[in-house]
Amino acid sequence: MQNINTFNTTGLSLELLHVQTNTSFGFPPNSAVIRIGKPNDQIPPDLDLSSLPDVEVVSRIHAQIRVEESNYFIEDLDSSNGTFLNNIKLEPRTPYQLKPGDRIDFGQGAKVTFIFQDKQLQNNIVATSNSTSILPQTAIHQGQIPVDKTTKFIGLALMAVSAVILTANIRVGLFVSIPAFLLCGAGAFILLQRRVSPNLGWILIALGVLVIVFTGKIFASINLLLLLTLAVLFFAGYQLFTTGKILDYDLRSLQRLIKK
Repeated sequence: MQNINTFNTTGLSLELLHVQTNTSFGFPPNSAVIRIGKPNDQIPPDLDLSSLPDVEVVSRIHAQIRVEESNYFIEDLDSSNGTFLNNIKLEPRTPYQLKPGDRIDFGQGAKVTFIFQDKQLQNNIVATSNSTSILPQTAIHQGQIPVDKTTKFIGLALMAVSAVILTANIRVGLFVSIPAFLLCGAGAFILLQRRVSPNLGWILIALGVLVIVFTGKIFASINLLLLLTLAVLFFAGYQLFTTGKILDYDLRSLQRLIKK
């Protein structure tokens, strides 16, 4: 019985479409391993990218695509600038399954980009937002999402910083109105849940602020703001550590937003 988690590409004629030049690269027939890179004295590439622009980000032995029973897996071969699948950096020497519509970047900066697709779609580049999620071959059954080590470290650091600041300011609990804190906390939690109407979250936060105002606890608003900030910081760190993104934004996307 075929594993339902395995995507079968039988009957498809697949290729790599170079986005920057709209050039198609077909796969050699009857090849179990397709090596990608530039000419070298060790392993000649099956797909030579040396004629493409900005090819300096591509290593001579950069990556390979392996075919197993009509299923395709891509693997980074310890390249200098890395291989990215749907904006997620691949762990070296770890195979990841490819599906039509997936976006592949060789090196950083999205300078050498390919779309893995059926040849019939060569004039219709598939948007990356519609591409399927990726799973490493070693994690298909566990449902894990690959997160690179740098992103995990940043996420863990954010969670640690929020915990340290909270511990250093633990005395703020003496000033906080418990009903107000619960209302604002519940409102903030609802705002982070995209499946729930954000209006309910804003209403709860407004009620919490009113409780603070009418009970005369001036210091509560200051300390509550600190707690809410730490909660957001911890949530951001947890998201980066587990999924590699914050509300569907990865680190590169966040950097572009900050620069704007």
